[in-house]
Amino acid sequence: MIPSFAIRDFDDLVTWMYVTIDDLWQQLAPLYRRPGPPPTSCSDSELITIAIVSALRGWDKETQLATNWAPFRHLFPQLPERSRFNRRRRHLAAAINQIRQLVLRLLDVSQDGHCIVDSMPIPVVSFHLASARNRDWDAHDAGFGHCTSKRQVFFGYRLHLVVTMGGLILDCVLSHPTADERQVADTMLRARGGGVYFGDKGYVDAAWATALREQAGVIMVAVRRKNQHAQLPAELQRQIARVRQIIETVNSQLVEQLHIQRHYAHTFWGLCARVSTKLAAHTLCILLNRQLGEPNWLRIAQLVYPQPERSATAA
Repeated sequence: MIPSFAIRDFDDLVTWMYVTIDDLWQQLAPLYRRPGPPPTSCSDSELITIAIVSALRGWDKETQLATNWAPFRHLFPQLPERSRFNRRRRHLAAAINQIRQLVLRLLDVSQDGHCIVDSMPIPVVSFHLASARNRDWDAHDAGFGHCTSKRQVFFGYRLHLVVTMGGLILDCVLSHPTADERQVADTMLRARGGGVYFGDKGYVDAAWATALREQAGVIMVAVRRKNQHAQLPAELQRQIARVRQIIETVNSQLVEQLHIQRHYAHTFWGLCARVSTKLAAHTLCILLNRQLGEPNWLRIAQLVYPQPERSATAA
C-alpha cells in the first residue's frame, strides 16, 4: 500500500502528530475534564503535541519553550506560559501514557510473542549534589544505584522496559535502582501472560524461570554467566546477540535522541510526565513509520529532521 502523505518538513511532522493525538484524545477527554473554564491558551491535545514534539527535538527545558517554538507560531499561536505548561503537562501525564497504550492497539507489530526485558538507569540528581537533593525524591523511593556500563554510581531510579523484537516499547516501570530486576520483571511479565522473553545476566534464575513458565506460561531466556556449567546452545546464543542489538538501538534512541536521562525534572511527578512523554513520542514515531510504509520502523531521526531540513542545516 502506497502512503497518501509524506513527512517533508517539520510542519508535516507536527501536523501528523497533532491530528493523530487529537483523534486519540477524544476518547480520553471526558476522563480529564477540569472544573472551571477551559484553558485560555492551547487545548489539551495541542499541549500534548507540543510536549511530544519538543521531546523528539530535545527541547527539554521549559525555559526554551517560547524560543524554540517561536518560528512555528503559525502551528500553535497560543503557547502556554512556561510554568503553566509544566503544571498542565504533569496533570496530563497519565493521559499521555494512555495515548501511548492506544497507539499500541493500533500497531499490528505490538502482538509480537517474542520480546526483550531490560533496564536502564534514570539519574535525577547529579551525584555530587545528591546530599542536597529535594526530599521529594526520597519520598518516592529514589536511591543510589550503580551503572555497570559507565562504572558510575548515580542517584535516581531504574527504568524497566518490555520491548518487541522490532523495537516497540510495550511496557515500562520505574523502580528503586537496587531493586532485583527479576522481581520487577516478574510483576510485568505475569501481568502480560504468555510469550517468550529474552534478558541479560541479571535475569538468570532457574527456579524463577520455571515458576514463570508453569504459573504464567511465560518463557524466560537469559544469557548465562560465564562461570555457569549449563550454557545455552550456540544458535540460541547467536539469536540473543541479535536481540541485544535491538535493545541497544532502542536504548540509544531513548538516551541520545530523546534524552531520557537528561530530563531536568525537579520532582517525581515531573519525572513521570517527562518519561511518559518520551516513551509516547517513540511509539508514535513507530506508528508514523508504519503508516509511511517504512520497513525500518526505528528510523526516527529522519522523521524529526526531514531531509530538506538536514540539507539546509548542512548548507
